Amino acid sequence: MANVTDLQTKYSKLAQEYSKLRAQNQVLKKGVVDEQANSTSLKEQLKQRDQSLRKQEQEMDSLSFRNQQLAKRVELLQEELAVSEAKGKKGKSKGDSPSQHGMQTQNVFDEDLQKKIEENERLHIQFYEADEQHKRQEAELKSRLQELEKNSEQHQAVVDGLTTKYMETIERLQSDKARLEVKAQTLEREAKECRLRTEECQQQLRRCQSELNKQVKQSSSVIQEKVPFNDTKFSDYNSLNVPPHNRRHQLKARDVAGQALSFIQDLVAALLNFHSYTEQRVHIYPLDSSIEQISPLNQKFSQYLHENAAYVRPLEDSFLQLHQSITEDTVTVLETVVKLKSFADNFSSYTHFLQKILPYQLKSLEEECEAPLCTAALRVKNQELQSDMKRITSMFEKLQNYINLLASLSVRQDAMPQSSTSAVFTQLAGCLHILHDTVKEMSKHYNQKAGLEQELPTVTQKLCTTTECLLGSLGSLNSSTGKIATFFSNNLDFFTSTGYSPRGSTAALNPLQAESMLSNKKKAAAYIHAIRKPRPQSVPYKEALSNRRVLTSSTESREGLTQQVQQSQEKIARLEQEKEHWLLEAQLGKVRLEKENQRIVDLETQLAAALGGSPNSQTAAASTLAQSHEEAETEPKAAGKETTLCTSLVGDEESREHLIKTHYMMRVGELTTQLQISDSKAVHFHSECRALAKRLAIAEKSREALSEEVKLANQNITRLQDELATTKRSYEDQLSMMSDHLCSMNETLSKQREEIDTLKLGNKGNTKKNKGR
Repeated sequence: MANVTDLQTKYSKLAQEYSKLRAQNQVLKKGVVDEQANSTSLKEQLKQRDQSLRKQEQEMDSLSFRNQQLAKRVELLQEELAVSEAKGKKGKSKGDSPSQHGMQTQNVFDEDLQKKIEENERLHIQFYEADEQHKRQEAELKSRLQELEKNSEQHQAVVDGLTTKYMETIERLQSDKARLEVKAQTLEREAKECRLRTEECQQQLRRCQSELNKQVKQSSSVIQEKVPFNDTKFSDYNSLNVPPHNRRHQLKARDVAGQALSFIQDLVAALLNFHSYTEQRVHIYPLDSSIEQISPLNQKFSQYLHENAAYVRPLEDSFLQLHQSITEDTVTVLETVVKLKSFADNFSSYTHFLQKILPYQLKSLEEECEAPLCTAALRVKNQELQSDMKRITSMFEKLQNYINLLASLSVRQDAMPQSSTSAVFTQLAGCLHILHDTVKEMSKHYNQKAGLEQELPTVTQKLCTTTECLLGSLGSLNSSTGKIATFFSNNLDFFTSTGYSPRGSTAALNPLQAESMLSNKKKAAAYIHAIRKPRPQSVPYKEALSNRRVLTSSTESREGLTQQVQQSQEKIARLEQEKEHWLLEAQLGKVRLEKENQRIVDLETQLAAALGGSPNSQTAAASTLAQSHEEAETEPKAAGKETTLCTSLVGDEESREHLIKTHYMMRVGELTTQLQISDSKAVHFHSECRALAKRLAIAEKSREALSEEVKLANQNITRLQDELATTKRSYEDQLSMMSDHLCSMNETLSKQREEIDTLKLGNKGNTKKNKGR
């Protein structure tokens, strides 16, 4: 569904962009039409101006021609005047009448000449004015033409950019459309599958509802028949019922307790270090106990500080017991956590310890202020530390009150209403944050005080190291309190949530009956564990298939093994017979050996009697007999060879028979071993042949199944090919429609470009004509 919504949003965005582009295209079309109208009006104005210029040029030509005529006429008149003057000089003597006539004609010519000169000046002025007006109009038209060319170029660039952008958007829309169509098809398939699944789920839901209704009816009938009363109606009885087990709540509680235990351990270590280093500092400053005796106040203060472990260590031990009491099988709420009371008691004892040492600590700081080398800045820092100590002690008292309130719920039911637990936890979180801020301020003030003390001339290295250790313990105390505050704020929802409650009611558990409820829970768990029979471990499906193949195709199948057992039994019987035979033969051999030994003894006596005449011969015979006895004793394993050597002196026939017998017995043993090997090979080959035959049958069955799967795959391939062909046709149709649309758009753009080119050419021609004129 998320993919469908994303596609719809993308499609709507694309549609909005397309509508925007269409609106911009219409605006551009209107702009192009307006520019075309302006260009036509400018063309008409240019034509009119050209006509007016032509008229003015014609007038100028006529005026210049007229001027030339007048100039020629003036020259003629001047020549005539000169001639007439010459004639007048010559004819002065002739009389006055012709002179008067000449003077009249001269006056007429002068008047005519004056008129012509005035007319010529007027024409020159008009010509000059017309020329100036023509130049101004020409400059205005040139500037107007340049502006129009710039505007046309800008409009052409805008049109080109919009056409490219329009083409890119068209291509992007086409690709998006194709992708969206593919996604729509996949979504339609998924929707069909989801419909089928929903139908199946609805059917399963109906079946489950019917089964649950039947079970409810049966259970209600059983409850009505078997249950004598409903204990959930009475709160006293209901509190003894075991609430439903919330394993997630238990795991979360154990995890939270483990984290809190680590933070408490860090806090305990920081407090131990702080009190120990404070004790060392009391012994060093303002008076060094190794040089002179410190004040009785500081002695008492150091004595109390020396006892800090007796109050701080129980905090860690009691919280460790609390963490160990929270297991996965228990019910962890404030009413059942009994170990929280011991932690609250230990915390109260530590708070009393802080209240006990607070006045001594304040007096010790006042004693430091009264030291002769104490400056005003150090006094100010000591006063700030006194206020910090008071605030820390008060915050520990508030924490003690809240922890005692929470721990009292495991002792008395009416110790605090259930609705107030969330407020107590929030106030506890706020107190932890205030404690962290106070410790932070005290660490800052101590750091400033240490910086001021290092500037004193009487400061020692021992005091510096002790102060550094004290600052380190304050830093660890600051970090541990900050971690505890953030941890408590982050898990405030878990602390304020109700993890358990009796069945059928929202009331809290009764702490007086919580122990009996937990014992009932343990008894129920033990009973369920006793009646639950462990199921035999099932063999996985793949392993079962492999075992089946091994059983069907193994060379040690049942029939082959039975045959081998029968053959081995027959061999055992035959070997037993041979064993009895060889036992008899061994007994006979022992009897023969005894006889041969007796004969050897007789022969030795005979030899001794025969050689008894000479002492040398007796000693030689004795030495030979001793050697024969030593050889017999040293080589008891080669008794057969010695007997053959001894008997060779007496009888060679028996030794020959014994050798032949041993040779044939060895031969018989070799033949029996070969026969056993051949029998085992034959049985092995027979079992392998049977296994191969079974494998062949299984392979035939698998081949038939695979052939059916191949047929189904081919059918699916053909169906998919048909679907692909239909999608290709639809895409080709869509592409053809889009290509036609693009062609029409390209035609309109080409027409617009041609019109713009014609306008540009017309403007260039007009500018060239104006320049030529």
